[in-house]
Amino acid sequence: MSIYATLWSLKFPRYGDVHTGCEWIEVTAQAVPPHVGSSTPRLGYENGDPYADFLPPALVTDEDGHAEFMRAVVIITEETKKGTARHPQEYSNPLLTLDGKQHASMTFDELHDHICNALRGDRPRLVIEAIGLEGRHSLHFGDGTSRNS
Repeated sequence: MSIYATLWSLKFPRYGDVHTGCEWIEVTAQAVPPHVGSSTPRLGYENGDPYADFLPPALVTDEDGHAEFMRAVVIITEETKKGTARHPQEYSNPLLTLDGKQHASMTFDELHDHICNALRGDRPRLVIEAIGLEGRHSLHFGDGTSRNS
């Protein structure tokens, strides 16, 4: 049984920047409910939190396992959906792992920027796409480089 509940799945530019002809990738937000790993009695984790090595700290919940926020929200792609050797519930390389309060206090614009930055990795940010009179496209990046697309 999974500890995750899917919040949403959306398409993002594969490398974090939208331009003509860019590839798109599905990005999914997986929430971990507050009761998972909680030390609150009778929730099943009296012997410890088996997810402590890869999730934000467990939450104190009410007796029914409810809390104000989710324990975590993990942002993944299809490539990072696989479990690790350490634990089958641990994603191999999530784009982001947020605690529930961080996620709840973030605007979608802020979350979008974090996801795009993670997808971009160490590549420079696209600043402008130029389309010439003959229809040729060129991409210009924040580090001063450019390329024709």
